[in-house]
Amino acid sequence: MQHLTKEQRYQIKAYLHCGKSRPFIAKALKVDKTTIYREIARNSTKRGAYNPDFAQELATERKERFAMNRKFTASMEQFIIKHIQQEQWSPEQIVGHCLKHSISMVSVERIYQFVREEKAQGGFLYKHLRHQLKHRKRPVSGKQETIKNKVSIDLRGDIINNKERFGDWEIDLIVGKDGKGAIVTIVERTTAFFLMRKLPFGKKAEELATVIIDMLLPYKEFVHSITSDNGTEFATHQKISKKLLAQFFFAHPYASWERGLSEYTNKLVRQYIPKKSIFNLYNEDEINDIQHKINRRPRKKLSYENPKNLFYKFVNQKVAFAS
Repeated sequence: MQHLTKEQRYQIKAYLHCGKSRPFIAKALKVDKTTIYREIARNSTKRGAYNPDFAQELATERKERFAMNRKFTASMEQFIIKHIQQEQWSPEQIVGHCLKHSISMVSVERIYQFVREEKAQGGFLYKHLRHQLKHRKRPVSGKQETIKNKVSIDLRGDIINNKERFGDWEIDLIVGKDGKGAIVTIVERTTAFFLMRKLPFGKKAEELATVIIDMLLPYKEFVHSITSDNGTEFATHQKISKKLLAQFFFAHPYASWERGLSEYTNKLVRQYIPKKSIFNLYNEDEINDIQHKINRRPRKKLSYENPKNLFYKFVNQKVAFAS
């Protein structure tokens, strides 16, 4: 990632004042355009104004925070043991919490390494993890496929982050027993309205893109953005984005809280389709019935309105969302 100087930040301010586009500014400063998008998104004021002094202050503070000593200290070990053993936090949740509150912490992979070492010495810490290391047979740092031209969630605007606009969606997959079979779930962020469909070809990216487009095309006018995790099944995100005329963002690895509504909705699905289920046992009508039941549930966060009614109020009447 490229780091901007204070002088470059003043140049950005001047170009913005002249009405120049982000790509133009990137070319003028000889940096990648994502650097400019990220800079403006992360370092602007709450009102959306870009001030170079304020941006420099934020960048310096962030640099100092991440430059903290990352050695695995005794206090880190105590923190990890306490929150796994007593609170059943995952390593991802521990790291996410520490980043948010500027607490020095090692990486997710290093925590898993510690848990594995503790297990090898006869410890039982791993039993407090939801998956009990069953999904950690290989190191996290192993060879991974990359997704080309990803746009980070860091570049997602506040209008999406704060759920101020109707038509921003989260997407995920639920996988069947032994990794066989998959269901795609898509949820709208302001209304919690939810779509799901069984994938006849599993997690194949091309076929998944076709299914997603087919599911959202009827609501194309109300699809402004989609946010997913980093699964390679979303490698054809540009095809989805182009067809639906929507932005496609990727959350950070091991940061499930960045797609909290999607994670919560998947847990609702698991009430009907438990883990280790064989997806072939569920036909299309049963999948649709589950979708309709979840959409008819009154939600506390929606003032006990149900997602279906609220969603179609937007679609049919285009009313403003009242939080």
